[in-house]
Amino acid sequence: MGRAFEFRKERKFKRWNKMSKVFTRLGKEIVMAVKAGGPDISNNSRLRTIVQNAKGASMPKDRIEAAIKRASNKDEKDYEEIVYEGYGPFGIAVIIETSTDNTNRTVANIRSYFAKAGGSLSTSGSVSFMFDKKAVFRFSQNGLDIEELELELIDYGLEEIDENEGEIFAYTSFENFGNMQHALEERKIEVINADFQWFPATTMELTPEQEEEINKMIERIEEDDDVNQVFTNMT
Repeated sequence: MGRAFEFRKERKFKRWNKMSKVFTRLGKEIVMAVKAGGPDISNNSRLRTIVQNAKGASMPKDRIEAAIKRASNKDEKDYEEIVYEGYGPFGIAVIIETSTDNTNRTVANIRSYFAKAGGSLSTSGSVSFMFDKKAVFRFSQNGLDIEELELELIDYGLEEIDENEGEIFAYTSFENFGNMQHALEERKIEVINADFQWFPATTMELTPEQEEEINKMIERIEEDDDVNQVFTNMT
């Protein structure tokens, strides 16, 4: 699981090479978190997580504070999180996470990306049953004993833990996100990033030419401002 996540992380960071794209996405998440749970970071765990992610992405403190203040304004537009599912070329399953203030625009765009690639947008549940949604926490190794930490976190839903280049990745189920967040906060472990990833139960192997075609479709989808993340069951 760790290697698969690292591949997606590398592709994600490549897509995020323009910092304005990163900050725009984080700004949307801050708006949604504030409107759902208020601007007090100590009483809003979702906002607390997003602020941690923003700091990990080097988002300036004044920009974070401005986003929270702006989101507290009742006139500020809200965003809706929608997950789209479909099939790309060669029967590849695709999950697309979005946050949008115009669902008509977003669904039309997503449908066109599938159609142009020779795929099709499907109904909710038609693809997601082939994936497991996991919470992934990333934090610095910083002298931590990974074996001891693994034993401590099992009671909080830890399913797997990996170490790579001085960083630790802790995986848990979608349902145990809050438990794991609480456990890491209790241990004063500063999380660099915490988000959700869709891991395919089984993967499809393609030829290099087919992979290139799928990757071109993914890149087109990821360029859309409403799109946050794209997942497939491609090996």
